[in-house]
Amino acid sequence: MIVFVFAFLPVIKTLVETWIQSDDNSHGLLIVPISLYIIWQNRARLKCAAIEPGVGGRTMVTLAIVLYVFAFKAGIATVSSFSLVLAIWAIVWALFGKSVFKNLVFPLALLILMIPIPGQIYSMATIPLQLMVSKASAAMVGYLDVPVFREGNVIHLPGRTLEVVQACSGLRSLMSLITLCTIFGYMTLSSNFLRGILIVSSIPAAVLVNIFRVVLMIIAFYYLNLDLSEGSLHTTFGVVVFVLALVLVAMLRGILSKWDAKREIS
Repeated sequence: MIVFVFAFLPVIKTLVETWIQSDDNSHGLLIVPISLYIIWQNRARLKCAAIEPGVGGRTMVTLAIVLYVFAFKAGIATVSSFSLVLAIWAIVWALFGKSVFKNLVFPLALLILMIPIPGQIYSMATIPLQLMVSKASAAMVGYLDVPVFREGNVIHLPGRTLEVVQACSGLRSLMSLITLCTIFGYMTLSSNFLRGILIVSSIPAAVLVNIFRVVLMIIAFYYLNLDLSEGSLHTTFGVVVFVLALVLVAMLRGILSKWDAKREIS
């Protein structure tokens, strides 16, 4: 354990700093504690699993080390982080065998979500989402007789210009929602298919609530001369919108749980 931590210390340090400093990746702080909790919950099943150290695991350990050295030398942070996760998988398989590994598939796979999204992918995904949210928001307030003119992700109002920035694209809340839906689905649903539906639902939920957020910001400024884009009001408003997304997901989970119960009865 000490050797493992020492070897991967640069990666661990970088990950922790990213989780603490970046709002987009703050959910990473929860992943390891939750994974350990799920493992503890499954302790009864693990006691019954046969411990048979696997050759495949030792091969994977070698692969993880090679990948880590390559990524570290090349300065590829995402691959370095993935090699850390791969090394954890490999060590579990090598020390305890395939049976234990199968029983720990979910908490081990959950560790992938602690890896920050590469900046290139983040930018590629953010721009289309910004444009989508801007276009939909402008169209909706147009139906409410609010005079708006949109240029890309910039929305012009009489006496005010609003820009739909990266934080309003929905990607930030999306990563947190995906993480919560993955954990929530695992703990409350028994069907992998229904779990998948719940996880996928986080995508439209994040986009819809951010459209709602921008629409309310426009209405608040136009009719009430209230600026919700700055200061403590903006932070509070963001929290409320995220809670709304959780409510939408929870409602869908309620519907899926009834379907899940019927499937188990049949």
